[in-house]
Amino acid sequence: MDFFGRLTIDSLPFYSAIAASGAGVTVLGALSVMAVITYFGAWRLVLFDWVSSIDHKKIGIMYVMVALVMLMRGFIDAAMMRSQQAIAYNNEGYLPPGHFDQIFSSHGTIMIFFMAMPFLSGLINLIMPQQIGSRDVAFPFMNSISLWLTTAGAGLVLISLVIGKFSTAGWTGYPPYSGSQFTPGVGVDYWLWAVLISGIGSTMSGINFLVTIVKCRAPGMTMFRLPLFTWTVFVTSILMIFAFPALTVACGALMLDRTLGFHFFTNEAGGNMMNYINLFWLWGHPEVYILILPAFGVFSEVVAVFSQKRLFGYISLVLATMAIGILSFTVWLHHFFTMGSSARVNSFFGTMTTIIAVPTGVKVFDWLLTMYRGRIIFKPPMLYTLGFLVTFVIGGLSGVLLALPPIDYLMHNTTFLIAHFHNMIIPGVLFGYLAGYMFWFPKAFGFKLNEWWGAASFWCWIIGFYLAFMPLYVLGLLGMPRRMEHYEIAAWQPHLIVAAIGAFIIFLGIVCLGVQLAVSIRDRNKALDLTGDPWNGRSLEWATSSPAAPYNFAVVPQVQSIDAWWDMKARGVAYERPAEYEDISIPKNTFIGAVIGGAGFVFGFAMVWYIWWLAILCLAVIFVAIVIRASDDDTDYVMPASEVKKIEDARFAQLAKAPKNEMADDPGFAGQPMPEPST
Repeated sequence: MDFFGRLTIDSLPFYSAIAASGAGVTVLGALSVMAVITYFGAWRLVLFDWVSSIDHKKIGIMYVMVALVMLMRGFIDAAMMRSQQAIAYNNEGYLPPGHFDQIFSSHGTIMIFFMAMPFLSGLINLIMPQQIGSRDVAFPFMNSISLWLTTAGAGLVLISLVIGKFSTAGWTGYPPYSGSQFTPGVGVDYWLWAVLISGIGSTMSGINFLVTIVKCRAPGMTMFRLPLFTWTVFVTSILMIFAFPALTVACGALMLDRTLGFHFFTNEAGGNMMNYINLFWLWGHPEVYILILPAFGVFSEVVAVFSQKRLFGYISLVLATMAIGILSFTVWLHHFFTMGSSARVNSFFGTMTTIIAVPTGVKVFDWLLTMYRGRIIFKPPMLYTLGFLVTFVIGGLSGVLLALPPIDYLMHNTTFLIAHFHNMIIPGVLFGYLAGYMFWFPKAFGFKLNEWWGAASFWCWIIGFYLAFMPLYVLGLLGMPRRMEHYEIAAWQPHLIVAAIGAFIIFLGIVCLGVQLAVSIRDRNKALDLTGDPWNGRSLEWATSSPAAPYNFAVVPQVQSIDAWWDMKARGVAYERPAEYEDISIPKNTFIGAVIGGAGFVFGFAMVWYIWWLAILCLAVIFVAIVIRASDDDTDYVMPASEVKKIEDARFAQLAKAPKNEMADDPGFAGQPMPEPST
């Protein structure tokens, strides 16, 4: 047996100058991060305050950092595809076919699994416990494991640029092409293990979030007093718990086919490849709502705050969210109307796909009616929300069109489908996450992001989106198949050139996000959030300091109404101090979650390359780490009441120095002046 399995010197990316340069950028990026940490002497801070942390807020921030890194990585793939297609009329362009196939496979994989999912988990971790008046998530250590398993999966995708090749089977990995008979290399194995390892982390996150909402709410926080963001997290968590196991089973069975010669999906040996496709989309369509429902929750929070009104139709929004969650498991077959199901089966799933648009439409009208006669303040989060409302409706209409099987037969596998999918995910998911990122950034770091650069990023994203994807609708109607590396039809090229220009403008939007962050850090002392409530907010996360103390709430709030924080401000009790503070139990930091994630990464790498001894060693490390943690009864420390009082005294001294809410200078400000802190 070869000591290093399939791993040889030929695994390095010297087969292509483009592949080698991509590997070089990846390695250089990692070295640059380490160099910056070393330059500032911050290794101890990074390791002991962040890597080992099980504070839900820091875990949320690290999730978002992973998401933003993978957003840049995934966009590079998109830019390469758009530029290749713009110039590849009657020529081969600059990307070899095999490399082009890797790029479209990695782009979809990164954006769904390693950009959107970490962004979602990050915002939930940061905000949801504070919204329900909780001091932490239900299972803090599990939260750490979830983060590092997700990071391990992302790491496997990134290392495939440096050692070996990534999958050429698309982000869905359909057999038989993804089987070892047609793709015997390591690419599909990288994809499988990245998805399997991160999928375990996502399933654990779903369990953690659900239990937190059910068991850790503040007194008086009934289910129908939950903020809309938390309601969407509640339904999303249920979807994660039920949907991700289907993906795990599908990828696990495909892994057994490839690694041990099983025949789950080999038709000629008694398997059935359609079982994989059904299992994948049994996860895949609920996954769309796993991604989009929390974004809907963000939009609900943003619309209410910046319209300066209570959210219109709270009950209908809750019921619509629940209806979407239930119906999401009844529509998966619309992804393969063309694959041989009967007319009756296709008509049922087409009908259900149309019906699921109804509760989404309810949400849109509720948001519009919230804005109606409100006094709207156009901060960057609100701009992203308005851009979503206009753009998402177009994607929804094209989705209802594709719900009709006869039309889907014509549009299937064309760029029309690509345009529709991005028309849902970019405004519906990414705009929501970027709105939440800008809305809650002060809650994470204690200062606000630069608004000019935030608005600039929005305009680049919205203009770039329309230029990049509206031409793809036209190309789909002209019959252009997706994933074409080159073509010979002259009428397609002008549309592809416009799409490439749109991709460049989106790139400017990403640059604006980077500049916004850099400028905001530079000018942070001018944009400090001294109150914890910079937007005159309505829910309980604005009751904590910015950033929140390790315990979130020195005194767990008593909730009496929807919009609990707004209600507390209206009753004049928002800043009341208790007669005395009490000791608070807080989980201790631990490196075990990071060790499990690191061992998971090396395990996945070993399984990709058939380095069996290393895989067994990693499983042993994970087992020992779990035993050590399970044997440790001293996992919490008690913060004494005196220290809590010291932190709270500093907070109230800061409140006393805070200027008036800067939103009061905006036209039509509807909020009440912030009450004076009681002493």
